[in-house]
Amino acid sequence: MKYIVLVLVFFTSSIINGQEKIERKDKKTDSLSLSKKAIPLKPIDKLKADTVGITIKDYKIITFERDTTFLDTTLTIQKEYKYNYLREDDFELMSFSNIGQAYNTLGVDLERINIYPSLGATAKDRKYLEKEQINYYNVATPMTELFFKTTLEQGQLLDANLTFNTSRRLNFSIGYIGHRSLGKYINSQIQSGNFITTTNYLSRNGRYSLRAHIAAQNILSQENGGLAEKVAQFESGDTDFINRPRVDVLLDDTDNKILGKRYYLDHVYKLVRTQLDSTRFEKTSLSIGHVFDYETKYYQLIQSKNDTLFGDVILTDINDKAYLKTFYNEVNAEFYNRTLGKLTGGVNVYNYDYYFNSLFIKEDGTVIPNRLKGTEFGIGGKYEKRIGGFDFNANLKYNISGNLTGNLLNASASYDINKGNKLKFTLHSSSRLPNFNYLLYQSEYLNYNWDNSKVFEKERISSLKAEFNSSTWGNLMLKYSNIDNYTYFAPVSENVIEDGLENAYIKPLQENNGISYLKVKYEKEFKVGMFALNNTVMYQNVTQDEQVMNLPQIVTRNTLYFSSDVFKKAMYLQTGVTFKYFTSYNMNAYNPILGEFYIQNKEEFGGYPLLDFFINARIKQTRIYLKAEHFNSAFSGYNYYAAPDYPYRDFVIRFGLVWNFFS
Repeated sequence: MKYIVLVLVFFTSSIINGQEKIERKDKKTDSLSLSKKAIPLKPIDKLKADTVGITIKDYKIITFERDTTFLDTTLTIQKEYKYNYLREDDFELMSFSNIGQAYNTLGVDLERINIYPSLGATAKDRKYLEKEQINYYNVATPMTELFFKTTLEQGQLLDANLTFNTSRRLNFSIGYIGHRSLGKYINSQIQSGNFITTTNYLSRNGRYSLRAHIAAQNILSQENGGLAEKVAQFESGDTDFINRPRVDVLLDDTDNKILGKRYYLDHVYKLVRTQLDSTRFEKTSLSIGHVFDYETKYYQLIQSKNDTLFGDVILTDINDKAYLKTFYNEVNAEFYNRTLGKLTGGVNVYNYDYYFNSLFIKEDGTVIPNRLKGTEFGIGGKYEKRIGGFDFNANLKYNISGNLTGNLLNASASYDINKGNKLKFTLHSSSRLPNFNYLLYQSEYLNYNWDNSKVFEKERISSLKAEFNSSTWGNLMLKYSNIDNYTYFAPVSENVIEDGLENAYIKPLQENNGISYLKVKYEKEFKVGMFALNNTVMYQNVTQDEQVMNLPQIVTRNTLYFSSDVFKKAMYLQTGVTFKYFTSYNMNAYNPILGEFYIQNKEEFGGYPLLDFFINARIKQTRIYLKAEHFNSAFSGYNYYAAPDYPYRDFVIRFGLVWNFFS
């Protein structure tokens, strides 16, 4: 605690003396409206002389969907929920013991974001940033954000991002996320690196706009296979094994790795641009655009010696490697009119090459190919229109030729009932093949070789979601989904499950019967003076003929906290306790060979509380975080698993900060 106090004093003195206060102004706009404005009101050469009038509104963050938000340096309970390795609310996730090791699912969103299959290894790639997760910037002066948090034993988590411009029209960012954590259990070290650089440009006359990014990312994990003696060494609470490196694990020489590089470009030129006489906004415009996306990615498993846990092998030195190279080009045209709305249409071509470096021939002479390669041609369209209080949005992608995908449709309609109440309906429909590792896989382990590219059908998903967001009554979300040809990993027979050999017989399977999924989620915060109770409750129900989608019925998170200004308003303090609980269910098991979860129906896990105590503070633009995670672990029983044989973490104290500064 003495060290924490010194840190607080240091940041209090340095930031109060060195930074001007920037007030928060929450706002969200469509960033396309920025491109519809005329030449900036103030000449570029006068920007430096005019920095006195700069506010938080001049530091814009633009998402992939071109929604624009302003930098937010406040301290809220939502910031507390997102202060983690993923930098997102992990309410529907269950973390393994080490930071970034893997995340089991407590809830699912079946809707597709990408119309094409991905490489796979989905249990390991949560920190692999897709193009839809990259932000672009438009700032008045250089801005830096530093995110720091301690991990578990011999490592730290640092996310540093610098954003700057050479003019009001040309902005750059460069960032790196570095993470390393040894972990408490043997052979569970995780390390990752994400290098992202972005460019955002708008020409002087407002006709040409460009955004681009380069991403180089890697995630390296040690795999210990889980606990070898979980009952005697973990569940018993034996004091000899509270020192977790003494706990026996199944593997000591297994690593897997994900590495990828991506080059992305999206640029637009306005052929026709008509402005209203008395405003800076466009009345009509016609644009042409081009999108380019090239990405290489691979998943690799390395073992110095084979293990009987996964069955027989071809070679004792295991080095499995699956590659995926994709190349996407799109040409589109956009027509905008203030009366008719915005309509976009385009054509695209997608080249993919998923391959291994060798062929596999079974004993019966069956050849499993080493490559899936092809070209997909498709068309797409978008429509956006606001009529009164209604916002209409529709996005359609349809495949003309190719085997991977069929279609994708997202449509939404939202209505502002009044200032504090909003209603929204969303419809989703999609059809595509499952990820590549379900279709084709090769390994030195004999049972991990399959070719389902001509056997598996396309997964068809349809869902309807209704949302009611109210500042008075809270936020309610109701979603009903249906999926056909649901694809999953599972052991091939009950006999091997009973013998404890399920990892040697994991196969991808498809459920021929339809599955229905209902999710109801409610969020509401109650405030009394300086105290608040923030609540999130989720109910789920799955209707299925075979038990292939396992989820807890109830998940709840409740935070009781206190907030107040202290030290004559020099610091804003927030402290409280978070309670998280989910009902017991057949939790998915983890397979380190594939980096995937698989279905198991022999053990139920859950039904235990997770309690965290936190003290957070805000000093100017700096937010300081201190948390005692899972402080009830020593007295509520040793049954807190994140997956079969993989426990959640023990009690640990972690701290860090998020610091924005400007120049």
